[in-house]
Amino acid sequence: MRAVWSGSITFGLVNVPVKAYSATKGHDVALHQVHDADGGRIRYQRRCEVCGKKVDYEHIDKAYEDGEQTVVLTDEDFESLPEAQNDEIEVVQFVPSDQIDPITLGKSYFLEPQGKSPKSYLLLRQALEDTDRTAVVTFSLRQKTRLGVLRVQDRILVLQSMRWADELREVDFPAARSRAKIGAKEKKLAAALVDQFASDFTPEEFVDTYQVELRQLIDAKLEQGEALDTEATFGERGDASDGGDTGEDAEVIDLMQALKSSLDKKRGGRRTAAKGAGSTSGSKTSRSKTSGSKTSRSKASGTKKTGAKKSDSSGEKPAKSAKSGAASGEKSGSRRRKSA
Repeated sequence: MRAVWSGSITFGLVNVPVKAYSATKGHDVALHQVHDADGGRIRYQRRCEVCGKKVDYEHIDKAYEDGEQTVVLTDEDFESLPEAQNDEIEVVQFVPSDQIDPITLGKSYFLEPQGKSPKSYLLLRQALEDTDRTAVVTFSLRQKTRLGVLRVQDRILVLQSMRWADELREVDFPAARSRAKIGAKEKKLAAALVDQFASDFTPEEFVDTYQVELRQLIDAKLEQGEALDTEATFGERGDASDGGDTGEDAEVIDLMQALKSSLDKKRGGRRTAAKGAGSTSGSKTSRSKTSGSKTSRSKASGTKKTGAKKSDSSGEKPAKSAKSGAASGEKSGSRRRKSA
């Protein structure tokens, strides 16, 4: 990675030398524009309206126009601003982390400790972790003064830019202030649906499907050329709209039906998964039962064989042995009664 900024964090009299690196990167497929008639590359040229000449970027300045006059600002003018020379990330507040509205957050930067000893870096990191607070900071980057926050992620200090208060729009949507009644059944179904989807966030499981399909389309066109059949590549897309009634009553009915259908779909997926796991264990159990029945049959057959051998050696049939045993039992019982 290439550092985009170097300077130091200051809080009080403590100075923490750091380098900043972009924490994110794009993954979109790189595309350029071409002429649809002949495929020629479209290039943008910077031309002066006065002389009509093509102008290189190094000869372009910025300007401000107030409607009557135009003020030209050169690179030297921007560099002369006092804040442009600021190479410090100044901590101005330590605030509770839950007071930072996510809508204000922008681009993130990893901060690498510099200098001979990272002790001050480690101290600031430990202070943020122990107090469970976020540091609000100001810093300059690319000729702009910026508001930001410092937080800890995986033992690294992260600088995240913020929007200024006057950059946030104020909105008031009438529909959001609606007093439409939400029934108890709807609340219950919605809560059940939330419970069905409840899990820990695993960002690795999510994929930018559009970029995957775009890459698939490009690869198919590289292989097949303009004769590509997109329906054969992606399949036909069905129409999601199914008509139906419109209006407030229809919306309520559709909402209830949508909640129920969503729950049924989610539960059905879980049943299928559980059934698949159960069938595997069930087959093992059935096999063990089968083997057990074979063992019991073998034991039974072994007993029969042993009994047959015993009856053969005594020369008597099993039925007679049972009768003689019963008779002897009756005789012994009569003897006991007499003695009593």
